[in-house]
Amino acid sequence: MGVDAVVRRGAGRGCRERRDHRPVLDGPSGPGKTGGPDFARGLELRKDFTSPEGTIHRLRIDSRALEGNLLGDPANRRIDVYVPAGHDGSGLALLVDLVGYTAGGPAHTNWKNYGESVPERLDRLIATGRMPPVVVAFPDCFTRLGGNQYVDSAAMGPWETFLIAEMLPFVEETFGCGGAGRRGLFGKSSGGFGAFVHAMRNGGRIWAAAASHSGDIGFEFLYHLGEFAGVLRRLADHDMSVEAFLRKFEEGPKAKDSDWHTLMILAQAASFDPDPDAFCGVRLPVDLETCRIIDERWANWLRWDPLRMADDPGCQTSLRSLKAFYFDCGDIDQYNMVYGSRLLDKKLDALGIAHAYEEFHDNHSSVDYRMDISLPLLARALS
Repeated sequence: MGVDAVVRRGAGRGCRERRDHRPVLDGPSGPGKTGGPDFARGLELRKDFTSPEGTIHRLRIDSRALEGNLLGDPANRRIDVYVPAGHDGSGLALLVDLVGYTAGGPAHTNWKNYGESVPERLDRLIATGRMPPVVVAFPDCFTRLGGNQYVDSAAMGPWETFLIAEMLPFVEETFGCGGAGRRGLFGKSSGGFGAFVHAMRNGGRIWAAAASHSGDIGFEFLYHLGEFAGVLRRLADHDMSVEAFLRKFEEGPKAKDSDWHTLMILAQAASFDPDPDAFCGVRLPVDLETCRIIDERWANWLRWDPLRMADDPGCQTSLRSLKAFYFDCGDIDQYNMVYGSRLLDKKLDALGIAHAYEEFHDNHSSVDYRMDISLPLLARALS
């Protein structure tokens, strides 16, 4: 994909005028721009081996919040922490990386073939002066159901509580970083959803800045009937039993592509509408025979849609309290998240809530290069 394809919503296609409450992005090629040679450097697949390397510290935390969770997942959790070259972390702002579905935080610190790991990206951005130095935490929030939405759930576990009440103080006390007004978070896909929700629930009080890349939003577009029907087709091979499906999946030795998609929907069900009496807390919001939406269950899902959460006065207050709020989405996102993103952009415009929204010509996959925009934005806001 060429750099010219990376555009703000409507840029180059009749871009609407920027409103006063809409913060200008100080991009590498001048205010409000995302193109240019420096940004293109972040899109190259060959790594830059000249930047001073930061240090990755591996921590472990015994979580009281996660003890005895319904899924039987471990309460002892790994947190990788990046500290930039020439620093010990003291006095620096803190960012938290919420990864997408099927991953845990440490997946972002692993070696990567073509392209950069997140620490390698941070090394380059800091060394070239694109962003001030920051500490970045990568908490492992992986679960038996393949991932996390980073909310408190009677099935998945109290992950919002873990992140705010346990992980944050542990990292901040260990490295002397972060603190009030100097904490931000970012994520992509399910992690982008986590960034949305945490910003709306805890903006100003806990988090001072947030960035969401292709985050789950606009649930009517995202979880349309076809998604649920696909799950029912897969469960048909297991007597319509969630338990039978999960046990077969865990037995291995190899999962089908459709299995991963089914597991993802089950994880969402356990996050948004948990039933502690069901196996792994999973119940679907549709009738298993007709795929008809069960209104009271679907309503529980919709309460977690960031597009609807933005209507809540408390969430609006949280967003107004942020120093920076950024989100983006590919204009051909295969999960239809671009439509919810556009609607949120319009809604926040109407409310006068400061934010920056961008679209780029790409789909949902392999868009880590967008962090070349969000990471400097967050780091500058917190510094």
